[in-house]
Amino acid sequence: MTTEDSSTTAAGPERIAIVTGAGSGIGRGIAHRLAEAGNVVVIADINEDAAVGVGEEITAAGGRAWGIRADVTQRPDVDCVVACVRERHGRIDVLVNNAGWDRVGPFVDSDPADWDRIIGISLYGTLHFAHAVVPVMAEQRQADPDFSGRIVNIASDAGRVGSSGEAVYSAAKGGVIAFTKTLAREAARHGVTANCVCPGPADTPLFEQISADSPKLREALIRAIPMRRLALPEDLAAAVDFFASPDAGYVTGQTLSVSGGLTMA
Repeated sequence: MTTEDSSTTAAGPERIAIVTGAGSGIGRGIAHRLAEAGNVVVIADINEDAAVGVGEEITAAGGRAWGIRADVTQRPDVDCVVACVRERHGRIDVLVNNAGWDRVGPFVDSDPADWDRIIGISLYGTLHFAHAVVPVMAEQRQADPDFSGRIVNIASDAGRVGSSGEAVYSAAKGGVIAFTKTLAREAARHGVTANCVCPGPADTPLFEQISADSPKLREALIRAIPMRRLALPEDLAAAVDFFASPDAGYVTGQTLSVSGGLTMA
């Protein structure tokens, strides 16, 4: 881990944001965007070197961030991250559940061991972190009636409309969407909003891995997307930044597709 310490500005305590799976791809883009918006960002990733590296990138750019290893499928790891953040900063204001994983292929050919990994990272990881963080936010609300917490869950349009070759991933992300709506209802009384961002196909290391065995997949998707390009991490980061901001204080339980028009509500 880095050794970034907390501080309080003249306007009050700085907002502390945890972003899971932020060592690369969409999570890295979200971490940079939240840091640019003035948040102190905690990069939680199973790859500790990548997490620390993103923290150093943000710090070099003038932001405030640090990285920590976290396996979101393991509750002790999650509890350790939350305890560490509270010890160093005294608060948690924003949680972005971004960590996810997929393996593409027909459902009937899939390996149940992969089901466990997909669901463990994408769904259970979201449940673990929300379960650990919401009580912290509720406690902060009791101490400060003006406190407002933000939870942003990264799901997928696969969870909204389905996606061939991604049956289990679609199921896990559909669970994230449904969970977000219920969490929004339950957490509202604690001054906490919960919203969901659903990426369409995005140009990330995970997509590169998925499409390695299907070189024509990228071109086919680009042709299908009305805006004629894959999403970039910055596209998703902008949506997350809105949900995490004071401007979204009266927006909760919502699902936003960021897909270049590939899917439409």
